[in-house]
Amino acid sequence: MRKTLRLAQREYLAAVKTKAFIIGLVLAPVLMSSGLLAMVLLRNQVDTKDKKVAVVDRSGVIVPALVQAAEARNAREVFNEKTGKKVRPAYLFESVQPATNNLAAQRLELSERVRNGQLHGFLEIGPGLLHPAKDSPEAGVAYYAKNAVLDDLYQWMGNPINDELRRLRLTEAGIDATKVKNLFDWARVQARGLSALDPKTGEISKAKVSHEVEAVVVPMLLVVLMFMLLMMGTAPLIQTVMEEKTQRIAEVLLGAVTPFQFMMGKILGGVAVSLTGSVVYVLGAVVTLTSLAMTQYIPYHLLPWFFVWLLAAIFMQGATFAALGSACNDAKDAQNMAFPAMLPFLLPMLILMPVLKEPQSAFSTVASFFPPCTPMLMLLRQSAAGGIPAWQPWVGLVGVVACAVLAVWVGGRVFRVGILMQGKPPKLGELLRWAARG
Repeated sequence: MRKTLRLAQREYLAAVKTKAFIIGLVLAPVLMSSGLLAMVLLRNQVDTKDKKVAVVDRSGVIVPALVQAAEARNAREVFNEKTGKKVRPAYLFESVQPATNNLAAQRLELSERVRNGQLHGFLEIGPGLLHPAKDSPEAGVAYYAKNAVLDDLYQWMGNPINDELRRLRLTEAGIDATKVKNLFDWARVQARGLSALDPKTGEISKAKVSHEVEAVVVPMLLVVLMFMLLMMGTAPLIQTVMEEKTQRIAEVLLGAVTPFQFMMGKILGGVAVSLTGSVVYVLGAVVTLTSLAMTQYIPYHLLPWFFVWLLAAIFMQGATFAALGSACNDAKDAQNMAFPAMLPFLLPMLILMPVLKEPQSAFSTVASFFPPCTPMLMLLRQSAAGGIPAWQPWVGLVGVVACAVLAVWVGGRVFRVGILMQGKPPKLGELLRWAARG
């Protein structure tokens, strides 16, 4: 055991003393948050060039309302009230006489005006919009632009168009819309958790308001952080074991330790590297959120589970990577082996949102009991609103520990043969034979 720990210490110091580790430790959270930071810093950096839109109104009733709504919006939002500086583009609508025969030719003409920069886009309103028949193509509204889906105009036009349609329909029914108070006001649904009975006071607690940060951002960050730390502690093992094998360093070390001790030293070194990174990131997050008075977003009850799942995942993947590294003879072999070895641990990243949305569904439950997926998916389900039955994490942990022990045992058998095998590229059949025979 002492020799294994000495090897683990050697691996750990060799990793953390490098400039690359320190730089990566600092830059990783910066890069992860750079997108959000850029959105905050650049939220006011918008193109203020006026957006002119042609409207082909075949219904004959929408253009005036659009023009009026655009004028009100331009007067309110285009210029900063304090500085007078233009901060938003003005929306300008131009009415175009609808073609009576060749609609395709008119669409092509307007499209060319958009391509030439004369228009930002054009809007086509069907003749049957006011009284739409079911599934009628004449009741539609279509917006044409270079990037219509992401265009702010595309989002803005819906409200004034539908407000005008409601007003016109009420007028036809003989109802003055101005006399019906709050007719067009929308009631927003507030998301809350569940009420609970306080066992100490016997009072019914008020259900907490649910926030996107707590429901989505925190669980996702926990899983992404685990995946990043898992890669940090295990991915280099293939390369380092292969290099020590090809440079004959392994042969020297095997004169003093057994192959299993050699492999365990590598894995424990990876565990120590990942734990170092996790402690730095978790403490940094806690301190930052505390200083911002956002302690409600710190999942203290999940932090012990986070470290437990991280350790289990490192042992599973670390044993696999170390064993495959021992079978490689050059960098090309290591590269070819790396992706197949990572694939089982990449699978959870592909199904995060379905599991987060329905953490207690049959699919989520079954997927979280598949050992390579258990650490990340079970942590995600635990952090989801409402939680999961208390027995599931413990059952999942038993399966992960059993799988980790199996991975270390099988990996040790492969490592014992592969570390001294030279000049022969690894094949799957041979790896399985080494695992079976040792």
